[in-house]
Amino acid sequence: MAVEIMYESDVNPEIIQGMKVAIIGYGSQGHAHALNLKDSGVDVRVGLREDSKSWAKAEEAGLKVMPVSDAAEEANLVMMLVPDELQARVYEEQIAAHLKPGDTLAFAHGFNIHFGYIKPPADVNVIMCAPKGPGHIVRRQYTEGSGVPDLACVEQDATGNAWDIALSYCWGIGGARSGIIKSTFKDETEEDLFGEQAVICGGVVELMKAGFETLVDAGYPPELAYFECYHEMKMLVDLMYESGIHFMNYSISNTAEYGEYYAGPKVINEQSREAMKQILARVQDGSFAQEFVDDCNNGHKWLLEQREALNNHLIETTGEKIRSMFSWIKK
Repeated sequence: MAVEIMYESDVNPEIIQGMKVAIIGYGSQGHAHALNLKDSGVDVRVGLREDSKSWAKAEEAGLKVMPVSDAAEEANLVMMLVPDELQARVYEEQIAAHLKPGDTLAFAHGFNIHFGYIKPPADVNVIMCAPKGPGHIVRRQYTEGSGVPDLACVEQDATGNAWDIALSYCWGIGGARSGIIKSTFKDETEEDLFGEQAVICGGVVELMKAGFETLVDAGYPPELAYFECYHEMKMLVDLMYESGIHFMNYSISNTAEYGEYYAGPKVINEQSREAMKQILARVQDGSFAQEFVDDCNNGHKWLLEQREALNNHLIETTGEKIRSMFSWIKK
C-alpha cells in the first residue's frame, strides 16, 4: 500500500503559529523542536524541572522556560520529549491535571501511547510528529534551509482537525520541506523499535563487533581490524544514503561486490532472519516494552551493565586511539 506524503503546499502553517506550544524536555529532540518552532514563528515555551541543567541552555537560546506543570497549563499543545521511560510519570504528576478539553497531546515516538503506559482523556487530541533523524540533524538541516522527513500520526481526534494540527506542527520543525509521511502510532512504534534493535543499532553494532573480533582472534592487528570493520562503514553508508546500494556497489571494487553477493547471505542467513522475526514478535506483543520498563524500574541495572561492557570493548578502546589521530574529528 502506497504511503501518502505531503509537503509545504499541503499544510497550513497558521494553525501551529496560532497555538501555544509547550515542549517538555530539552534534550536531543527537545532543543531541535523548540528552536525550529520558535524560528517558524510559533509561541513556544519549554517545560523543565526547576533543577534541570538544561534550564540555562534553553534560556540562553532565547526560549521561555518554566516548570513542566506551568508550561502544560499555559499551552494548548503539549509535546512530550522527555525519555520514554520518564514520560508516564511526568504525564501523571505534572501534565494530566493541566490538559483541557480540545488541547493536543503530542509525541515524537509512540511507545507510551501504543503500549498503554499513558492513557489520555477522550476530549484531547493525541498526535505524533516523528522526525526520522536525531535532534541535532533536525536542527542543523532546518538552519540550512532543508529538513528531516517526518512521520505524522493521529491516535485520537477530539477536535476534528487533529490531522491538520499534526501536519502544521511538522511544518513548524521543518519536516514539510522534505516530506511528511502519514502513518499510525502502531506502525511507527513497532517499526521503529524493530529497526533500532535488529538493524541500525543492535544489528549493525553486533555485526561490526563480530567482524572485528574474528580478525583479532585470528591474529590480525586491532587497528587494521578497526579500519576494515568499523571505520569504513560510514563511507559506504554515505554512498547508499546518497544514491542507493547500486551506487555503493558501483563505487567499490568488483572484488568487494563479488564478495558481498557471496558472503552476505552466509552471515545474514535463515537463522538470522528467524531471529529478526522473533525480535519483531516481541515488539508487537509488548514483551520488549515490559522488559524495558521493568529494567528502568530496577535502576537500569541490565542496561548499565551492557553499556559498561561495550565501553570497555577492544573495538571502542582501539577506535578512541585511532580517532585521536584524526584532526578533522571534533574532540
